[in-house]
Amino acid sequence: MEQPKLKALDHLVLTVKDIDTTVAFYTTILGMTHMPFEVADGSTRHALAFGAQKINLHQADNTFDPKATHPTMGSADLCFLTDTPIDHWQAHFKATGTPIEDGPVPRSGAQFPILSLYIRDPDGNLIEVSTPA
Repeated sequence: MEQPKLKALDHLVLTVKDIDTTVAFYTTILGMTHMPFEVADGSTRHALAFGAQKINLHQADNTFDPKATHPTMGSADLCFLTDTPIDHWQAHFKATGTPIEDGPVPRSGAQFPILSLYIRDPDGNLIEVSTPA
């Protein structure tokens, strides 16, 4: 029997202090789409969509099972790929008052060399926005 292999990342979960603040940041600053969705118990949860992926949001003081052993705000380090030139992102971050923590700097991506800018989201997660180098 052949070793099973994974194909793609469907979603990940961020534990956040405030859903509305997080949604505003990711939609306004990073251009993601807010996707509220209803679950089996009738409650509404929130996700952020981009490309073929999404980020589910869990509010820190209202988590639900199953979840990570230690759900923690600000512990993520995420890298997003973009086709938009890095200088356009620099101008966008400046125009929106989003501090650039580092970059542009060359990095090694999963499939090819990348050029990256680093910012932080409202919970302190490190966000890397990258273009192919």
